[in-house]
Amino acid sequence: MANNTPAARPVQNDQLPAIDATPKGYTIDVRVFLAIITTAMALAFTAGVMIGPTNPALVNPVLSLLGVPLPVYDTPSVKAISGGSASSTNSNINSPARKTAEGTAASIVGEDDRTSKKAKEVIVTADGQVISGDGVIKQAKRTPTDHVATLGYKIKETHVNIDTPVLEGTGENLPFDRDISYNNATDGSGDGEPLLRDQTNPSGQHLLVDIKNLEAAFLNSESRLADAMQASVKAAGLTMLSYHCHSLHPAGVSCVGVLLESHISFHTWPDEGVITLDLFTTSEKPLLPALPQIEELFGIARVNEETGEKEEVVTLWSHELRGFRTEDARKAHYLDGESDLANWVTSPLEVVYKKQLVSRQTEHQRIDIWDTLERDDTPTYEDGLKLGLKAGDPRWLSYEHASPSRMLFLDGALQSQGDAEKEYHESLVQPAMFAHPAPKNVAIIGGGEGATLREVLKHKSVEKATMIEIDERVIEACKEHLPTMSDCSNIVGSTPSCFDDPRTNLVIADAFKYIVDKDIKDEFDVLVVDGLEPEEHEEYTNSYIIDALVASLTSDGVMSVNIGMAPSILDPRADKGVHPKRELLINNLEANPQIASIHIYEEAHCGFWEPRAFLVACRDSGCRKKWYAETDEVDYQIYERIGGTKSGEVPSLVHFDGATQRSFHTPPRAWETIYCHREPQPFECAYRGLDLDKELFEYFPDDEEGSAFEVRPTKGTEEDGGDGAAVYAKVDVPAGSYVMPTHLAASFEVSDDSMENIRGDPIKEVDGVGRATVIEDFIEFIDDYGHASLQEGSGKNFVEIGGSFLMRTGDDISEANVRRWIPTHPEGGRPKYSPVYDRHRHSFDVFLVASRDIKAGEEIVKPPALWEE
Repeated sequence: MANNTPAARPVQNDQLPAIDATPKGYTIDVRVFLAIITTAMALAFTAGVMIGPTNPALVNPVLSLLGVPLPVYDTPSVKAISGGSASSTNSNINSPARKTAEGTAASIVGEDDRTSKKAKEVIVTADGQVISGDGVIKQAKRTPTDHVATLGYKIKETHVNIDTPVLEGTGENLPFDRDISYNNATDGSGDGEPLLRDQTNPSGQHLLVDIKNLEAAFLNSESRLADAMQASVKAAGLTMLSYHCHSLHPAGVSCVGVLLESHISFHTWPDEGVITLDLFTTSEKPLLPALPQIEELFGIARVNEETGEKEEVVTLWSHELRGFRTEDARKAHYLDGESDLANWVTSPLEVVYKKQLVSRQTEHQRIDIWDTLERDDTPTYEDGLKLGLKAGDPRWLSYEHASPSRMLFLDGALQSQGDAEKEYHESLVQPAMFAHPAPKNVAIIGGGEGATLREVLKHKSVEKATMIEIDERVIEACKEHLPTMSDCSNIVGSTPSCFDDPRTNLVIADAFKYIVDKDIKDEFDVLVVDGLEPEEHEEYTNSYIIDALVASLTSDGVMSVNIGMAPSILDPRADKGVHPKRELLINNLEANPQIASIHIYEEAHCGFWEPRAFLVACRDSGCRKKWYAETDEVDYQIYERIGGTKSGEVPSLVHFDGATQRSFHTPPRAWETIYCHREPQPFECAYRGLDLDKELFEYFPDDEEGSAFEVRPTKGTEEDGGDGAAVYAKVDVPAGSYVMPTHLAASFEVSDDSMENIRGDPIKEVDGVGRATVIEDFIEFIDDYGHASLQEGSGKNFVEIGGSFLMRTGDDISEANVRRWIPTHPEGGRPKYSPVYDRHRHSFDVFLVASRDIKAGEEIVKPPALWEE
């Protein structure tokens, strides 16, 4: 329609202005618009009917109205599947065969018997089986159809479907009647069988399985995979309700099965030979026992084209507990996410090799032994020797050439690892053994592996080793699967098995009850507690039991205890954190009047993720002397008390030596931090470091202007030693300030043993030498200016060698103006257990501070009995 704008009419004086109502732009009749839309919809519907995936029952009437000839469909064959078997015909769950006529060619990629690498044709049956040729199946081509509308049937033919779904709780042949309403549990059959599913317990298990190096034909066959899936469900003791499998393009199959207990699903990559499977169940029936059957059913190995041999099937798997269990139920389950067994073995997929050797529930506990390899494991030194690996050999970087690590778990808690157990057991046993002068009678609580017994029997002085183990089946399992732990074949004077050593006295009993009931007194020189961590032992909270253990020790007896994971400086107060029972154990030992000293130390090389902590408690304070022994002293004691091995090829101890013991002298700072969280805060916690608000006043002999002190000569008589010297302040020294800290820090340390050797016969004349008067003078100097450590029993002495030894000692405390940095403990002597005193014992034995304001020109005077508590 043209749009010609008419000329405006003139406006009359007595009329209103005219309004132009002519339409602007193009216009269309609404009736025409509706006719176009209706026609387009009709055409679209007709096209959809002709080419879309629709049901022939709906399509045929429309095609008849349009005058289109009706297509003729082939009736698909149906293969019955029941219980995972293709031979059963008594099931209402059917699997239509794939509409691929016999003899239809499918394109594959592979090599012929010679050198051709072109795609070739093989014959694929209706159920996807390759009946001639070999290679990797890409995807069978869809067969031609009479009409595009049959695409709907074609889609159905590439699925494995159920004809009559079995609904949850109403399916045929289910073993029980089930009420699926909210807050109702499964009603069992009444014959004592466990519930398959408890609807009131929102929890489950999840098993993930990845398998590679599988046959391509198997991974591309819906029916074979469906059979394997149903058989896996049956092997797991679960109930299949329905399942669906989809063939994918260009290759692969995805399947999902609905279970009474939840679901199973998987996907395949035929070219890569990989399947990933996911099985989730709300049943409490364990899934791990079904894993071997799953591996067998799906682990159809492919043939290597180059070697013609079957490739090794590789399986990765992970098991997790899911949902929300009660706290008690969670802790009671050995595969709980907090258990070591779950964290180290069953849960992580990066553990590429997992082999269960023992899974046994005894009267007392659950025993599990596993061999494992992680993806980042590499060969050990011994592995390199066995394989003859040279420098630069790429096998050094591959886990495939590393030996598996064998692990022992009790109730899901990791006890020891085969490749790190010596570090653990030497750290548990040897410090306590060497803290005793000569242990003859030793007792072991627990230690079913035999490794603790092995470490005890290395000592020549041991005449009897009593091992009290509650569970004989732990000993049996470890003898069979962890024989190296109880191997005494290289110990001089022992037997191939430590359990057969004539010094061994094996008692099968509850050790705590055994010691209490027998009322053992003053019998054991060393008692080693190699049980579960304190949080797993109620006995540690019982002061009566702890007192009984202490009473079983001789007067100089020593007790060693594994006290679990080392703490962090971020941990809360010990009795409120995750280790309250450990704190109660320490409190009970502190409260025991027979205990003289308690030492805590850590070892980071025991094979655990965190350092392990150990405790040694001594009945005699003289234990400290051996505990703080120097490196050379301990090395000499190892030589004297243990000696060499039968073979002479390996050392008696692979980890513990003098340097290791020296690292145990001082507990890590985290122990001090947690100790000082106690309420009320211990007295010594105020002295964990020099006070940064206090000044340091030094003595510089060569710098008079910079020195805060000066030394002046004094006149004396023969009675008081003659002329001498005294120290005077050159400046005002406020109370609490540090006096000559540099000189005092330079004080040297000498042991009681060294002093005894020096004093042996200082005036004896040696041929060609004469009298060693310098030694006499040295002893006199130590006597005048040295003092014993305030750490009772440590056997250490400190001798001042700087300007501080020139300070006069007053006759009365009132004239003194300096004192020890840390005053005498309000309760008298130092506590039996204090990480603060252990960590700062040297500083507490040397530093001095001003006890009051000291004026310039005033003499510096020490109090009498300065270094006495």
